[in-house]
Amino acid sequence: MKPWKNRIFTILAICISANMAAQSGYNYKEVEPRRCITVGILQGGGSLIGADIEFLLTDRFGAQIGAGLVGFGAGLNYHLKPSIRSSFLSLQYWNQGIGNSFVQNLVGPSFVYRSEKWFTFQVGFGLPLEVGPAAPENYVQPDAMLTFAIGAFFPY
Repeated sequence: MKPWKNRIFTILAICISANMAAQSGYNYKEVEPRRCITVGILQGGGSLIGADIEFLLTDRFGAQIGAGLVGFGAGLNYHLKPSIRSSFLSLQYWNQGIGNSFVQNLVGPSFVYRSEKWFTFQVGFGLPLEVGPAAPENYVQPDAMLTFAIGAFFPY
């Protein structure tokens, strides 16, 4: 190339590249989390201290599993808003105790409140399925019982 052609090519390249804004000013849409970990008292299937992990299957339906000291559980959730951060209705299974420490298991609905930041609380009722060897000998299993839990949630 001749020197004047090199100068024109350089000026043209600078003009074109100056108008390109690669990443500056681009409005990235913040991606809403679709998973959440909840830790607290009576979380994880009614464990003394436990944790649950929830995955959104659609914008409003989610599934959760959890475990803790000493128990485990699972649930199917319907969120009132299309977000993992919203309150929801849940159908849950709680298994309190494992092996020789098994006390009881139950299934039932609950309402789970989630604040905008981190706080969560749930209340519901469960229908007992069976009593285990760790239940007191004089334990009379009720037809239904109150379920509740309190904790913190962390979307990711």
